[in-house]
Amino acid sequence: MTTHSQPVASSFKTFWNLLRPHTLTASFIPVSIGSILALIDGNFHLGLFLAMLIASLLIQAATNMFNEYYDYKRGLDNENSIGIGGAIVRDGVAPKTILNLALLFFGIATLLGIYICYESSWWIALIGTICMFAAYLYTGGPVPIAYTPFGELVAGFFMGEVIIGISYYIHTGTVPAHVLLIAIPSSITIGLLLTANNIRDLDNDKENGRKTLVILLGKSNSIVFLGSMFTIAYALIVIYVILGIISPFTLISLISIPLAFKAVKGFIGKTEPIQMMPAFVYTAKTNTIMGFLIIIGLLIGHIFS
Repeated sequence: MTTHSQPVASSFKTFWNLLRPHTLTASFIPVSIGSILALIDGNFHLGLFLAMLIASLLIQAATNMFNEYYDYKRGLDNENSIGIGGAIVRDGVAPKTILNLALLFFGIATLLGIYICYESSWWIALIGTICMFAAYLYTGGPVPIAYTPFGELVAGFFMGEVIIGISYYIHTGTVPAHVLLIAIPSSITIGLLLTANNIRDLDNDKENGRKTLVILLGKSNSIVFLGSMFTIAYALIVIYVILGIISPFTLISLISIPLAFKAVKGFIGKTEPIQMMPAFVYTAKTNTIMGFLIIIGLLIGHIFS
């Protein structure tokens, strides 16, 4: 019994790590925020919410797999790489298997997208195609977006503004300005996931010819950038409450500020990637906890409105 269960458990762990589950909240939270905002404005369709959520998770998981595949192809991953990636070099998963699985996820997401379009608008097909193309080009293609100074901007825009906007639109048929404003803090913290990742991998990225924002800014300035953008994200929430754009209950998201502080502090004075892993984890936790608290605050505000 033990000899059979261990390989199964090992295979599951490999597959689970391949999805990079700690990053998937960057899809769950924007879809939920957009849908809850639609609910607050009097429109919500459970089937569309679930289809959008699953499709977004699949596209992000596929993006992670493309990242795994192309990092291997370009020689960026090795047995000593820090992080959850490395299923090819550490776990012996065939590169073609990862690529095919990513394409399968894209295929399923496309089918879900057809349902979403049928129930809402066929304009979503164009936007969804652009999103999937951007997801592929993020680490695929001749000049991967993730290897340029625009990685944070593209990741934050598509996974924050665009996903929240689409998630609202499929329920309501419109995207008012306040939805795009509310999307900005989440867009920022999603983009900062890449900043934290690139601070950790700075030396390796330099050696492999990447031109990320972190490389252009330098480590010290990148840490300042990380802290400044966290500050802006939280300040926007306070400003939105003061202006009456969102419920005062969303101020509970400020509880996550200590996590952001630990993320920034965790990079200071560290030189080895393994030493900076806790800081990256705190960055991911900040995005997750802040997002969940915004969702809870919006729901409480809706209930008591």
